[in-house]
Amino acid sequence: MKRFIEGEDRGQGTLLPEHLEDYVTEENPVRAVDVFVDELDMAILGFARVVPAKTGRPAYHPAVLLKLYIYGYLNRIQSSRRLEREA
Repeated sequence: MKRFIEGEDRGQGTLLPEHLEDYVTEENPVRAVDVFVDELDMAILGFARVVPAKTGRPAYHPAVLLKLYIYGYLNRIQSSRRLEREA
């Protein structure tokens, strides 16, 4: 995912908790959403900005935004500001 804004590595150790993965339980549906969206071919599905622009500020990868949208849908979060706080 070059030229896209990248988040923290989930396996990267931090001060508290030890890993980012420790925040999410094994039974959380977010894990299923993560695996499902990672398996999708975003270009075939018609996502326009799968290939990033060569100039300008990097954007977020469409897969990351789709995961966030599905998370909001599953948790009945309609407001983008509430979704921002959740993330």
